[in-house]
Amino acid sequence: MRINIAVLSGDGIGPEIVAQALNVVKTVCSLYGHDLHYEEALVGAVAIDACGNPYPDSTHELCLNSDAVLFGAIGSPKYDNDPSAKVRPEQGLLAMRKKLGLYANIRPVATFPQLLHRSPLRRDLVEDADFVCIRELTGGIYFGRPQGRSEDGNTAYDTCVYTRDEIERIVRLAYKYAQERKKHLTIVDKANVLSTSRLWRQVSQELEKEYPDVTTEYMFVDNAAMQIIQYPKRFDVVVTENMFGDILTDEASVITGSLGMLPSASIGIHTSVFEPIHGSYPQAAGKDIANPLATILSAALMFEYAFGLKNEAGHIRKAVNDSLNAGIVTEDIAFDGKACKTSEAGEWICKQIKY
Repeated sequence: MRINIAVLSGDGIGPEIVAQALNVVKTVCSLYGHDLHYEEALVGAVAIDACGNPYPDSTHELCLNSDAVLFGAIGSPKYDNDPSAKVRPEQGLLAMRKKLGLYANIRPVATFPQLLHRSPLRRDLVEDADFVCIRELTGGIYFGRPQGRSEDGNTAYDTCVYTRDEIERIVRLAYKYAQERKKHLTIVDKANVLSTSRLWRQVSQELEKEYPDVTTEYMFVDNAAMQIIQYPKRFDVVVTENMFGDILTDEASVITGSLGMLPSASIGIHTSVFEPIHGSYPQAAGKDIANPLATILSAALMFEYAFGLKNEAGHIRKAVNDSLNAGIVTEDIAFDGKACKTSEAGEWICKQIKY
């Protein structure tokens, strides 16, 4: 099979972790006889510095012409610490989502037996937790208009907007995932307060009748935030709107014990993007200490979701699990203080895949 991907390393630790994931992709393609073609492009702060645009037209064209995008991270203190900056790296991420039609972010949340001690939650709460968060990605308050500040600068406003079509598209996708898993779907909203959430609930209740094989429950977002921590094993598939999903998925990351372990897939109309859920971690940039496993696991999702290659995806996941068993890990999850470099962990996993 021809594997045609765009590689967007982005900012901070992005180039280091994507380099290791790309090496894993190369290794798997070589092992299974796939024809790998990839091109790299700029996005985020590095793109602003180079051409003044966090998501250049050339980057967008490359993404459109690729079957999948392997993505690192966006963000830089240079812009974070400048409230007056008119162009920000994060605008590139939002533009990419909108232009590529990345309407659904899929974030698996599963524990690793070797890392249960790293979670701040009790072992009996998180052991065997395994659920998927599906976040709507192109609507809601992040994209609603009008948005801005008053002329005197003393009032700010954002608008949350959702359409029936946007809601139906994401909820149907969530039902599909639920049917393939444990047939339990939790729809998270704030229908007791927000008009957009009431539309979410109305549309979802209409769709529920089409999926009698799935148990559907509705939960307010504040209750969901509490229950994800108290009873994470009660969830199977969770679907929600953009901002709620942003918050809940980061909260859910503590279940695994490290942000550096969680991959994600953003399913799009034109192509799909595969990335770790963590940020650019600028404090670690260039130090060869960042955890590459979430990015490598994102590459596994890419093989499975973009190309339908489940064996290749499973091979990567097994190698990652082997690295945890062997203690070949970076400092954030190191056992007894024995930490590897980012590059060392990536090289070990590539060798393990070859065997």
